[in-house]
Amino acid sequence: MSWDMFKSAPPTLQVRLESNPPGADATTSLGGGCKTPCSVSVPAPDAPFTVTFALPKYQPTTVPVNVIKNPGDLTTSATVSTDPNPVFAELQPAVPPKPVKKKPHRPKKPKPAAAAPAAAPADAAPPAAGSAFPDPNAGKR
Repeated sequence: MSWDMFKSAPPTLQVRLESNPPGADATTSLGGGCKTPCSVSVPAPDAPFTVTFALPKYQPTTVPVNVIKNPGDLTTSATVSTDPNPVFAELQPAVPPKPVKKKPHRPKKPKPAAAAPAAAPADAAPPAAGSAFPDPNAGKR
């Protein structure tokens, strides 16, 4: 014969889950989950747990949840609650990667082939005064 039938079931805890914007998938680290706004029933844990909120085009957010146990006494029964309750997450939009600005590919136009000027001898006369390229040594001779 087993005494297990006299053991009470572990207490469960109702946790309200909300997000802005609503419609996020909320999952507790204890295994329960739902789509916000909603309530989920989880076994009352002995330690804090987390709730992760995820929604497409938003950054996922995890919220820590503390467990508060009140043992009760002869006149009141023991209670378990969470802080915060409801568990709320403000989801931030996912930052899209900045598009890489590409310059349109334009083929280089070939320069017209010009006759290469012949190198002037060292004792050549300086260019004329109206030349586009005046002699840099003019006046220093």
